[in-house]
Amino acid sequence: MKIIDDIASLEALYDVASPASLTKVVTRLSPQYVKWINTARFCILTTVGPEGSDGSPRGDVGSVVRVVNELTLWLPDWRGNNRMDSLRNIVRDGRVSLMFMVTGSANVIRVNGSAILSADPVVTSTFEHLGTHPKSVIVITMGEAYFQCAKAIMRSELWTGDSAVDLPTAGQLLKEQQGEFDAQAYDASNAKAKMW
Repeated sequence: MKIIDDIASLEALYDVASPASLTKVVTRLSPQYVKWINTARFCILTTVGPEGSDGSPRGDVGSVVRVVNELTLWLPDWRGNNRMDSLRNIVRDGRVSLMFMVTGSANVIRVNGSAILSADPVVTSTFEHLGTHPKSVIVITMGEAYFQCAKAIMRSELWTGDSAVDLPTAGQLLKEQQGEFDAQAYDASNAKAKMW
């Protein structure tokens, strides 16, 4: 296997970046970017820490983040599995990236920046839902944002292709690793788990 181990070799493989791919980068959220992000109910949060990188899906019933101003986003940390991989990374290394997706749209919006965590009740209580609120909120300061080329979504037919069939469930994946494990009971309890 031939390995690319220097930037000059990498750049020799590719054409020059298209001008639009460079000029589309914004350093403040414009009204159109705010509209797009407010529509997104799903994003992938990427963080980095001493153990490596982490990509975490995040979703909500409305906008997945709150746009506080042209440079600040709040992302509530709703109930999950309590691994806290992303949160640990943010505490130790604040670099984050968010990839926002909207069902049916081939565009993806990326936000790169830095983050801190807040457990301030004044902040967390603003996300109250069904009598509960997140334990913490990820406060993101944007460094840059831009829309991603739509070709990956179009190639994969993410929104128009056949639905996934006969995929293993979470319980089946655990059973494969643990052997004696009640996959059906796990999947049933997972389906009834509290979202908030």
